[in-house]
Amino acid sequence: MEWRIKVERLFKVFTWVVILLLLVSAGFPLLVTISTSLQSHSEVYASSPVLLPAEPQWHNYVDAMQNGNWGRYLLNSAYVTLWTLVLSLVINSMAGYALARIRFRGRGAVLVLTLAGLMIPPQVTMIPVFTMLRSVPLAGGNDILGQGGTGMMNTYAGLILPYIAGSFGVFLMRQYYVSFPAALDDAARIDGCGRLRTFLRIYVPLSGPAFASLCVTKFTGAWNEYTWPLVMTHTDDMKTVQIALTMFRDEGEIHWNQLMAATLVASVPIYIVFLLTQKYFISGLLVGSVKG
Repeated sequence: MEWRIKVERLFKVFTWVVILLLLVSAGFPLLVTISTSLQSHSEVYASSPVLLPAEPQWHNYVDAMQNGNWGRYLLNSAYVTLWTLVLSLVINSMAGYALARIRFRGRGAVLVLTLAGLMIPPQVTMIPVFTMLRSVPLAGGNDILGQGGTGMMNTYAGLILPYIAGSFGVFLMRQYYVSFPAALDDAARIDGCGRLRTFLRIYVPLSGPAFASLCVTKFTGAWNEYTWPLVMTHTDDMKTVQIALTMFRDEGEIHWNQLMAATLVASVPIYIVFLLTQKYFISGLLVGSVKG
C-alpha cells in the first residue's frame, strides 16, 4: 500500500510540474508582448532584453491607434466578423440538421464530400474562389458575363461569403444533432410541426453548446484572417485589423512597442468571446463525438 501511495504522490507532482511548464510556455509570450508594448524605443532595441520597463510608456497605445485609421479598421473587422458569425450559424446549423435528420437521396455522398472538404487546405481553394468572386455578373462593373469589372473585390460581401459555409461547421452541427433522440422529432410530428418548425422550436434552443463552439471557431478565424483580406482589398477604407498590423514599419525599421500595443488591442475581442462562451465550448466539441 505504501508504494502505491508514493506512486500516486509522484504522479501528482509530475502532473503539476507538467501543468506549470505548459502554463509558463503559454503565458510567457503574452507577458513579453505586454512588456514590449510598454517599453520605450531604447529599451526595445537594448542589447540585453528588458522584461520589466523602467517606466511604462502608456502612450504607445495612443500612438499605435493614431497610426492609420484604426477606428475604421476595427469597424471593418467587426462588421465582417459579425456577419460571418450570424450567417455561419444559420447556414451551418440548417445544413447539419438536414444531414442528421432528413433522409434524402445522396445524403451519404453529401456527408462524404463534407468530410473530404476538411482535408483540403484553404490555400488550395483561394485562387478558384477569388476568380469566382471577381467574375460575379453585374457586380463591381461587370457585365452579364462577369467581365469588365472587379466583381466583389474590395467589398464586404467578398470578405464575408467565403467564410459563411465550411465543412467543419456543417460536420460539427451534424454530429451534435445526431446525438439527439429520434423521439424529439416524433413528438414534434405528432404536434403537427413541420421540418422547419421542428428545427426552430426544438433544435435551435438546444444548440447552445454547439453554437458556442462554432462561434469561437468562426469568430477567431474571421477576425484573425490576414491572407484573404490582403487579396480582396486594395483601398485603405476596406482594410481589416490584421492588415493594419503590418503598417508599423518605417523604412525597414519595425516599431515593436507600437506593434505589440496594437496586437493586444486587436486580441481583446477574441478573449472576450472566449470568456463569454467557455462554459459551453468544450461540451459543444464533445457532445456527439461518441454517437452517430
